[in-house]
Amino acid sequence: MSGLRKIGATFVVPGPCGIAVRDRLKHLTAEDERVLRLVGDHLGTLASRDLKARCAAGLEHDAELWAERKRALTPGSSSRWAGSITKASHDQWALARRGQLAHIQHLEAGVRTIEHRLSLPVGEAGSRRAPGGYRSKREWFAKTRRLHVLTDRLDAARADWEAGRVGVVRGQKRLLNTRHHLRAAGLTQEQWCARWRAGRRFLAADGESGKRFGNETIRVTPDGEVSVKLPAPLAYLANAPHGRYVLAATVAFAHRGEQWADRIQTNRAVAYRIHEDTIRGRWYLTASWTIPPVKTVPLATARTHGLVGVDTNADHLAAWRLDTHGNPVGEPCRFDYDLSGTAQHRDAQIRHALIRLLHFARRHGLAIAVEDLDFTAEKTREKHGRRKTFRKLISGMPTARLRARLVSMAAELGITIVAVDPAYTSRWGAQHWQKPLTTKARKTTRHDAAAVAIGRRALGLSIRRRTAPPPAHRSDEQGHRTVQAGSAAPGREEPRPRIPGPRTRSVRAGYGAKAGNQDTQHRSGCPAEHEPWHQDSLPLSL
Repeated sequence: MSGLRKIGATFVVPGPCGIAVRDRLKHLTAEDERVLRLVGDHLGTLASRDLKARCAAGLEHDAELWAERKRALTPGSSSRWAGSITKASHDQWALARRGQLAHIQHLEAGVRTIEHRLSLPVGEAGSRRAPGGYRSKREWFAKTRRLHVLTDRLDAARADWEAGRVGVVRGQKRLLNTRHHLRAAGLTQEQWCARWRAGRRFLAADGESGKRFGNETIRVTPDGEVSVKLPAPLAYLANAPHGRYVLAATVAFAHRGEQWADRIQTNRAVAYRIHEDTIRGRWYLTASWTIPPVKTVPLATARTHGLVGVDTNADHLAAWRLDTHGNPVGEPCRFDYDLSGTAQHRDAQIRHALIRLLHFARRHGLAIAVEDLDFTAEKTREKHGRRKTFRKLISGMPTARLRARLVSMAAELGITIVAVDPAYTSRWGAQHWQKPLTTKARKTTRHDAAAVAIGRRALGLSIRRRTAPPPAHRSDEQGHRTVQAGSAAPGREEPRPRIPGPRTRSVRAGYGAKAGNQDTQHRSGCPAEHEPWHQDSLPLSL
């Protein structure tokens, strides 16, 4: 028990701060597609140059350099296009910096693990808290070479981080590497080139509050008419006044269409992005805007009527309803999803599972308790070694996608999400709740028991079930001992301090922390008149 880590605090997950909706641009003419490709290729070239300038500036970038970059782009596009390009370049550089820091932390974790295992004798067994030595001299030697490789990579990554150098590929690095493996990817050179050009185009414009329909660059009217402000070198392609090109296609956002219409009719900012799906041969328009932060309810309010504990797994969500006292109510629920196939299929499977879970919680008017999972540092081969099945399992769990989807979908239904520390929920749930909840008619799985553990932790109750001793064996005769520690007891799930006493052999009998002053009372109940009397504790062997 002394090796348990500190349990993190439970908190209410804040709601989303932005919205994005998408609709297909149907019935585009060949001229419309040609103009969109010309505009996107031209602005994509400018965006590539600006990103190169931003990466070259590194950590020395400031507001003056930002303004200089924008002035350099304005003659070849417009002031608004230049503002969108520079902002996108800065966001892409910042994203690369965050990825670089995560890569450094990943390498540091690998180096620490290998150094620890190399310091142990070959064949030494590990423990639950730390891995042991390597199994053979051959593996030990291979890991010494692996340590040198990771150390060199770590030194190079740290040098780049301190200098502010990042590596960014416009059009996706994965697609760039696919160019050398077209046969394995099932693509022809023409198909790859079409995807590469589509990925490097730039057709995105930030919104402006107070301007007509919330955006002057890419404008969408309440009737769904889409028009684009052409860059200065392509103004000759305009088919409308003021250098604009009106597309033949119209849009109508089925999802959140009323919210979008309310924003553009009051001239509030809406950002738009036009992109081509070369696989399907379609064009799409994405609209996005920010919303005020959703007010979260206090944690005590979310616990008022109990909640639904949810355990996230690689192929399903295990849920169980709990009352205010932490007792499971009804039967466990299972919401399956299949994460094989394309990205669109996986995303649809997650949405279907989450909407069933949310409808279940809304029927009972309860909040949802989930684990605050993060497997960023748990997927390395240095940590798990030959356990490829386990590494594949945790890599396949869509924790980030589930969390983002669940928060946004729950905010629409007014359901509160409570996040808890995932430490020991599966282990303690199986240990304390799987067997008691199993009956002849119901087979409780380990995941169902973990859902109960998660829900109890979200309610502020202890997971472990401590059974009181029989009345005859209680020191105070049917006394005050209870099964669970109170929710207000600090550190109720953490290692208990070693209290000195006779049964721990840290101090001699009768002088423990809870022994009290035994000199004040005689065995007969009268004040002591002779020598003080002490009653020794029972021997530990009994």
